[in-house]
Amino acid sequence: MTKYDTRRLGEPASRWRMQTVPVVTVMLASALPLMLPMVASSPVLPPLGLLMFLCWQLLRTEMWPVWIGLPLGLWDDLFSGASIGTAVGLWTLASIAIHYFSQRIYWRGFFHDWAIGALLVATVQALAALIAHPDAHLGRVLGLVAPQMVISALLVPLFLRLTGKFDNFRLKRR
Repeated sequence: MTKYDTRRLGEPASRWRMQTVPVVTVMLASALPLMLPMVASSPVLPPLGLLMFLCWQLLRTEMWPVWIGLPLGLWDDLFSGASIGTAVGLWTLASIAIHYFSQRIYWRGFFHDWAIGALLVATVQALAALIAHPDAHLGRVLGLVAPQMVISALLVPLFLRLTGKFDNFRLKRR
């Protein structure tokens, strides 16, 4: 520390960074697919906002209230093109499920988080596809979304690691 350094040892992390980093990362991840120059006839790109949201919930369950899925899901609905309310409801249900799992499983490890994240991503994607196409045949809708669910389930560990890096930045002292 220099003579003019005003920081003190033991000073907490920035309050602004503590509150905004998780929300901004989820919002940017939801908006990112629109920024990518990609055209596809079927859903291939995983829902990045959902993955980031679930990984923040798995990493820091106590950080957000259960209702945080409402505003973040609305933001995702605006950028994903899904009907308004789809991600709002499904993300809130996923948040409730994660809070339920965190109360039931006391010692969660990496594979538990991966399994919970993959299960919730697949469930949310399947339900969102069924909500988007209520009259379509169940097998066709799930067959159309199956590659996206597999890719999303395989990306859960990468997003858990990325969320951990963002969390380290969030908690870093000034």
